[in-house]
Order: sequence, then C-alpha cells, then structure tokens
Amino acid sequence: MKKIYSVAVDGPSGAGKSTLAKAIARELGIVYVDTGAMYRSIGLHIREKGIDPQDAAAVIAALPEIHIDMDYSDDGTQHMYLGGRDVSTEIRLPEISMYASHVSAIPQVRAFLMEMQRSIAREKSVIMDGRDIGTVVLPDADVKIFLFADVKVRALRRMKELEERGTPKSYDEVLQEMEQRDYQDSHRETAPLRPADDAIMVDTSDLDFAGSRDLLLDVIKGSVGQ
Repeated sequence: MKKIYSVAVDGPSGAGKSTLAKAIARELGIVYVDTGAMYRSIGLHIREKGIDPQDAAAVIAALPEIHIDMDYSDDGTQHMYLGGRDVSTEIRLPEISMYASHVSAIPQVRAFLMEMQRSIAREKSVIMDGRDIGTVVLPDADVKIFLFADVKVRALRRMKELEERGTPKSYDEVLQEMEQRDYQDSHRETAPLRPADDAIMVDTSDLDFAGSRDLLLDVIKGSVGQ
C-alpha cells in the first residue's frame, strides 16, 4: 500500500459523497476533507455581510477578510471555523447551499481555497469530496470516483436528511432546488461538475448506505493495494 495516497470523490448534490467519505475515512484511518464545507463557509460569510453571491466583484473584494480554518475532533469529525468561530452547524442550513453554489463558480474563490486543499493531500492520506476534485483539485489522485444517483432518489434522501436536522422541506421543493443546483454546477464556466476521464463511475440509486460503502471500500482497496 502506498504510504500516502489520495482518493477523490466527485458527484452531484445529494449523491451521498460526504456521508460515505466520512465512513470510509474512519474505516481506512485516513483524513476526510469536506471541500463543500469550505465553500459553504465562504457562502455563510457572504450572506452575513449582505453581499449578493452572484456579484462576483463584491465576493472577490470580500475574500481578504475571510479567515477559514479546519480542525478535527477525536472521532475524526471535521469542524469549520470562520474568523475563529465554529460554524460547522450553521453552514449546513439549507439556504447556504445556493450561496455555496454561486460563490464556488467564481474562479478567484476556487483559487483561494485550492492551495489549502492540496496542502492537506500532500501531507496526509486523504479522501476528499466535492465537484471538481478529480478534475481540478487533485488531478493526480490515486483513486477517482464519480458518485451519482437519480435526482429523484437524491431529493428523497435530502428531504429525509433535512427532517432529521429539524429543517424540513417538501419533496417538491427539495427536488426543484436539487435540479437547479445540478444545472448550475454542471453549466458553470469554471470547473464544471463532470467525471474525470479516468474516474470510476458508481451509481448508488439502488444501493443502501452499507452497500455503497462496501462497494467504494472495495474500489479503493483494490486501487491502493490495501
């Protein structure tokens, strides 16, 4: 097995990337890097400052005042800090998703975060999830996985997740937002959502969590020789 290796997991919103990547990181004893949480942290800052997330110039102007840090609790859970404040819960509010989507389409925002993401992968074995990990952030990752599922399946999963968090939304509303997010992510000019040429495609539409986890573990172990 390679001493230090990297796993890139890309895919659309609601495909189960974060949940599966966290579980796999625990199983393999490697670091989980949630890049979406970084973009959500910037989105939260932009929202709190009353800046239109589609006003690229205003977002770029705000970047120098944004200070993001990551830390991990003893159980490996990633915590995000914005200006020294733990925002791990706030960034998961439904309204932050669209802010994150808009700011992540701005090249300067992606450049702002990319070195942080790459430096972690240089120092430790990681599993990193997002929308352009295998294509842009870690193009030389040892394993590249593109995780996807039918949008109706993803919307149902997200609806249940929101109910569990105490922020329920109707299925129709969640489906509409997810379809809009899919379109934005796949049609943006900068680093659009797409599989890397050498990515392994994994459809979880008909798989439960355990089945998806075991399949990804087999793929990763087979690729890095664990």
